[in-house]
Amino acid sequence: MIRGTTERLTCPFRHAGKDPAAEVAKVNLLTAREKEVLLHLGTGAGNRELAGKLGIAERTVKAHIQRIVMKLDQSTRLEAAVLSVLAHNLLCADPECRPCNTPGAQHQRAGVALS
Repeated sequence: MIRGTTERLTCPFRHAGKDPAAEVAKVNLLTAREKEVLLHLGTGAGNRELAGKLGIAERTVKAHIQRIVMKLDQSTRLEAAVLSVLAHNLLCADPECRPCNTPGAQHQRAGVALS
């Protein structure tokens, strides 16, 4: 809903029945490799590019993404990619990563086991 209209303002997440914070917590359900694939998925890379970066076959990337989408209770790979961006601080183990070094990031990281 666009501000300034006369209709009641409501959150689009509420209409969709989604709670982004609760969705991020589901990252704990993934294996370490699935977390790695999810982190890369959040960059917007296609299957072929993901396969090259991860050193695995394209069909293996597809299988990982299918399991990730299922485990995270998402409908599409796009939803999983958005969730990857929201959960970046929980997925990324790079100590030099700027998004991971923002205030509160270390606290968020502590909530998700990376292995």
